[in-house]
Amino acid sequence: MLVAASYPLLEVFWTMLIFFAFVIWLWILFVVIGDILRRRDASGLAKVAWVILILILPYLGVFIYLIAEHQGMADRSLERQQAAQTEVADYVRSVAGQNDPAAQISRAKSLLDDGAITKEEYDRIKGKALAA
Repeated sequence: MLVAASYPLLEVFWTMLIFFAFVIWLWILFVVIGDILRRRDASGLAKVAWVILILILPYLGVFIYLIAEHQGMADRSLERQQAAQTEVADYVRSVAGQNDPAAQISRAKSLLDDGAITKEEYDRIKGKALAA
């Protein structure tokens, strides 16, 4: 009971605030270091210099990087998002194309012409494609 009395509510809130500020600081630090290491427009020496600056002067180094490279970080992030979106769209198109009846019939026809399937198999595939 005495422990709870010696740790008032405002100190609990202060501790929580400090804890979450530290978590946010770590998140910003990882984002900045990740951006430094993923950059393609910077030389290895420039990357090492930024990382050393961040290790020697953590807060100042991160804030300097955020101020100096804010537009570059935003552009690189946007490029990565667009590349990921394009990959997902390509995958969806490739998977969706497999359910197209015309594509299934065309593929079955080419297999029939190559002799890979029989006429009965072709008719079955064609019937399934047209039923779907």
